[in-house]
Amino acid sequence: MIESIIRWSIGNRFFVILATLILIGGGLFSIKNTPVDALPDLSDVQVIIKTNYPGQAPQVVQDQVTYPLTTAMLSVPGAVTVRGYSFFGDSFVYVIFDEDTDLYWARSRVLEYLSQVAPSLPASARPQLGPDATGVGWVYLYSLVDKTGNLDISQLRSIQDWFLKYELQTVPGVSEVAAVGGMVKQYQIQVDPDKLRAYGIPLSHIQMALKRGNQETGASVVEMAEAEYMVTATGYIKSISDIELIPLGVNEQGTPLTIGDVAEVNLGPQMRRGIAELNGEGEVVGGVVVMRFGENAQKTIDGVKAKLEELKKGLPEGVEIVTVYDRSGLIGEAVENLWSKLLEELAVVAIVCVAFLFHLRSSIVAVVTLPIGILASFIIMHMQGINANIMSLGGIAIAIGAMTDGAIVMIENMHKHMEKTPLTDENRWQIVAKAASEVGPALFFSLLIITVSFLPVFILEAQEGRMFSPLAYTKTYAMAASAGLAITLVPVLMGYFIRGKIVSEKKNPLNRLLIAIYMPVLKQVMKFPKSTIVAAILVTIVGFWPVDKIGSEFIPPLDEGDLMYMPTTYPGISIGKAREILQQTDKLIKTVPEVETVFGKVGRAETATDPAPLTMIETFIQLKPQEEWREGVTTESLKAEFDKLVKFPGLTNAWVMPIKTRIDMLATGIKTPVGIKVAGADLNTIQEIGQQIEQLLPEVTGTASVYSERVAGGRYIKVDISREKASRFGLNIDDVQQVVSTAIGGMNVTQTVEGQERYPVNLRYPQDYRDSPEQLSRLPVVTPNGQRIALGDVAEIKVEVGPPGIKSENARINGWTFIDIEGVDVGTYVESAKEHLAKNLILPAGYSITWAGQYEYMERAKAKLTYVVPLTLAIIVILLYLNFRAFSEVAIIIVTLPMAMIGGLWLMYLEGFNFSVAVGVGFIALAGVAVEIGVIMLVYLNQALAELKEKAKERAELISEDEYQDALLHGAGLRVRPVMMTVATIIIGLMPILYGTGTGSEVMSRIAAPMVGGMTSAVLLTLIVLPAIYSIVKKPEVNAFNKELSKAELKSNA
Repeated sequence: MIESIIRWSIGNRFFVILATLILIGGGLFSIKNTPVDALPDLSDVQVIIKTNYPGQAPQVVQDQVTYPLTTAMLSVPGAVTVRGYSFFGDSFVYVIFDEDTDLYWARSRVLEYLSQVAPSLPASARPQLGPDATGVGWVYLYSLVDKTGNLDISQLRSIQDWFLKYELQTVPGVSEVAAVGGMVKQYQIQVDPDKLRAYGIPLSHIQMALKRGNQETGASVVEMAEAEYMVTATGYIKSISDIELIPLGVNEQGTPLTIGDVAEVNLGPQMRRGIAELNGEGEVVGGVVVMRFGENAQKTIDGVKAKLEELKKGLPEGVEIVTVYDRSGLIGEAVENLWSKLLEELAVVAIVCVAFLFHLRSSIVAVVTLPIGILASFIIMHMQGINANIMSLGGIAIAIGAMTDGAIVMIENMHKHMEKTPLTDENRWQIVAKAASEVGPALFFSLLIITVSFLPVFILEAQEGRMFSPLAYTKTYAMAASAGLAITLVPVLMGYFIRGKIVSEKKNPLNRLLIAIYMPVLKQVMKFPKSTIVAAILVTIVGFWPVDKIGSEFIPPLDEGDLMYMPTTYPGISIGKAREILQQTDKLIKTVPEVETVFGKVGRAETATDPAPLTMIETFIQLKPQEEWREGVTTESLKAEFDKLVKFPGLTNAWVMPIKTRIDMLATGIKTPVGIKVAGADLNTIQEIGQQIEQLLPEVTGTASVYSERVAGGRYIKVDISREKASRFGLNIDDVQQVVSTAIGGMNVTQTVEGQERYPVNLRYPQDYRDSPEQLSRLPVVTPNGQRIALGDVAEIKVEVGPPGIKSENARINGWTFIDIEGVDVGTYVESAKEHLAKNLILPAGYSITWAGQYEYMERAKAKLTYVVPLTLAIIVILLYLNFRAFSEVAIIIVTLPMAMIGGLWLMYLEGFNFSVAVGVGFIALAGVAVEIGVIMLVYLNQALAELKEKAKERAELISEDEYQDALLHGAGLRVRPVMMTVATIIIGLMPILYGTGTGSEVMSRIAAPMVGGMTSAVLLTLIVLPAIYSIVKKPEVNAFNKELSKAELKSNA
């Protein structure tokens, strides 16, 4: 069938060329329109429910909002994990789905279940769905700075909230724009309780008056002089004096009583849970652009930048927009880096072809097929919606060496034929057809083996699946395209291009050198095939020595070009102190010359994608381009320098990569490579277990820092109401609580409408009535029958510790421990740490610990790969059998595979790489390529043996031992060129990737290492061990053939 395709292609040359041109056109169109990103989006499908419950303590939020929501969400179809966070005044519930779920289907399901729970939540808690985005969607951050000092941060915040935000949300691909830092303007009404008592006015009366005194209404139309006039009545609060004039009734003398008589009204900042700071120079207002799930990052960022350029004209004088994090730089570098690698590889392939064939036109044939194969894979990528990122382009880069194999072997065979029969115009296409059909089928099969052997990568799931499936897709498409091209386009191009004088193989110095080295070795091997095989087995066994010396990790660390500083502070820190620490750390980081900007945020941005407590500092460090760095400075040395520089008591440092950290925090909630989750019922016990872990783990080698969250370390002032005492005064719990929540906590009663802007109006008692537990106990409470009592008469007021924030997973309360490691890989570390804890950690009944972070994925990926690799082998065996139709040959190739692995293992060991999913992918790729060289060798040996049998039949002579050996020597020896060419293209082609630097090279080099090392040992194996095994395996077949011949001779003689 393959032969007939080759002959058909040669017959319909014009059609093949035309189809190729159409393919090139389609490919160029796809490249132009393929979305571009740095990494594949690794985040899980997740839906966030954010509930605002103003002024409430975490325990109240947990009991009344988060717990009911998490329990309801556990039964949503497709939900894998439900994670709850209860903070002061906010509840976040993250519902994480399995990856086959469509995001919008998941959102509608969550809404459906939410509608069942919502009615049972407190009246002031209103749950809403977060944006259709993930934390990885933080593609662009900017800050607003006023250089003139004319505007304060509340005015900057108003510009962000009411001008920039809505404009930027119109950019395609933007899901939301969240403000961070600054202050929100608030009208504050401070009521004097003594005056309230004097006039006998309850607090609730003022609330009513405020609501009634702030509204506008319409009153239909009036017709005058044949025209219509619409009637509206004004009444919105516009200023402080408007609030002061709101009436509360009339006093005994008949004088009207207003809010201004019983309260002081002024402007102030609303309570905030987030601060932003730039370069250590002081507070700024920041904006976070969150990209919609599955959008084109590069396009979105370009759109945002263009929009910001337009909007700059509308900003007040002196206000500047400073970019503090921009992912497009990383995307550009990553993609640029890989394109340049691809070009380098193309050049290498061309050089290898010219060196071996000594014929420029032939090399053109080999090189031309490469870009066409790449374009074909882009067409399918575009149709499938895979974006161009480090991984998908990496798939093509890895495939390049193997893609040219088909063309190289075919051209090489054509040269052999041309050496035998000179080309004329009449016989040209017949010779092309003959040369192509000889090796075509075997080549097509071996390219198919490479393609199919990669399929198991598609079985990987979750994060590693999302990481490597783009690579697997593009490699598979590129290989499939080259397999197709090898039997259609290559024969046609050979006919057109390969003409003129061909330098015979014997005259080419490179080939002469190879044969001179190879022949004596091969002769020795063929003399002693058995001892060769024994030696090979020994080498293989010894070769696996480094296996247990190599560590393991999930995905190799990716250098994103920017850094993020994420220290953890102890709980209960006040916002003022947090601001001070933030500014000091930023100022220190900015002193390092490689730093462009430092944008720090403490607490959370106004978005559901950021569940950060006040104890969490996130500082985005933008670094200058590497050309401007000092001599010898690397990202690692910078981290060490920062770590030395920033040393604060009570701060645990962590220097991480922005995108990777966001992904990890979303997937496991843990921002360090390894974490431990302690689950149980009582927060105090969870905290004790955490502190035990904190003391035990530093004894394990490789622990850089351990920090257990103080889940019960928050500070509380508790108002413990006595029902008995309250009932004596005719007060119910609710009456007392209303005084506590409004008078102490303050309550947003209504909001002012000022043009397009809206600001809250807040009601509370003056500061000096509520600044200590003693003052609180003196708070006046008016009873229903007009008595005036103090809060201390009906309640006990005390200081206690409690949870600063409560985390839960699948409705079980959690406490987390963050572990940072150094000088050791994740796998080894967790093994020894687990052992250490098993011996020394005391766990009460009903409490459990689970390991999380990268480790979670590593375990999952390991489990998958253990049955994926045998599956690869099974597929290869089936394909080989289809090709050779003889089990002996399949066995020869499969038995030799372990030898190919050795080179890969040793190279990894020498390079100091760890086992990771990337390395696994590299080994899977190696298996396919190693098998392919073996197949080429076997095809040639089979050809030699077949020729030998033909001659023996013609001459009617038995095959002697010497003839058999000579035939095999001839078969293997003459074929050293195509084998060396394919190997050289793969090894030299992957060199730029293995030793390249630049964005994304960390992952790529891990995939290339097994292939480069493995090909080196595979070559020795193919050229030396294979012929030896072959000669032993085929010996019985030759003996049988001799018997047949002698029988036939006897018959004819008789």
